[in-house]
Amino acid sequence: MLKLSRDKGSDLFFALAAQQPHLRFLAVAADDAMQRAAAAAGNVQLLQPLADVEGVLAAMDVLLVPSVLREAFGMVVLDAMLRGIPGGHTAEMLMLVEGLDKDFYSPRVYVAAETDKMSAKRALSREQTWAGSQDTPADVSVEVIPRSREVGQSYITSVFTTLYSLLFAAGMVLRHRPQLVLVNGPGTCIPVCAMAFVNRLLLLSDCRILYVESIARVRKLSLSGYILYYSRMADQFFVQWPELQARFPRSTYAGRLY
Repeated sequence: MLKLSRDKGSDLFFALAAQQPHLRFLAVAADDAMQRAAAAAGNVQLLQPLADVEGVLAAMDVLLVPSVLREAFGMVVLDAMLRGIPGGHTAEMLMLVEGLDKDFYSPRVYVAAETDKMSAKRALSREQTWAGSQDTPADVSVEVIPRSREVGQSYITSVFTTLYSLLFAAGMVLRHRPQLVLVNGPGTCIPVCAMAFVNRLLLLSDCRILYVESIARVRKLSLSGYILYYSRMADQFFVQWPELQARFPRSTYAGRLY
């Protein structure tokens, strides 16, 4: 996080740090109160304000922007995106995969939308870090399919783009014959899940679908969540908030997974 202050969501920032003591948090602040709060937290490092944020952004896996003010869109978000720092589904998925037994869950295939130029690179970079090598592990690959629904796209037109994406997903699933499909909400996951489900119905593969709803979803499911929940394509459907599980009783409350 950059420029830590009360207006920029410092209370939310420190609350999150307290809930995730195993993670390292980094922020920029010169205020004495923030320095004391960081020292008390134990897993928060504060840097002095600086003109060039390149080094700070390079040290980040995920950028937090918890501002509580009504303000214009922050340019720091664009700065982070240009450097391949993910947010949303990509960041959450990588945190899930990090906890997997890499030898058991092998090979691993990441699926990205063709308009997403950063997530695949970020996934491969993390795989190299986990392997302790500058080369991508031999059992890791990336598949690219047309995006089934762009952010803000109308539901009506998304039907046609999803059908188009299904054609590509069908070939991909037949090539890899996955045993497990782990998804967490982007529109790209629907064609993949649908084709994996069809393959299982046709006895072409024994694939299980595990869906993890985003931690950002507290009371309502995402569109992908609604589709997978009511279609019953997902074998396991996890949510991270008890309020959400109460509204969707077939889901499983998993607590905070990252």
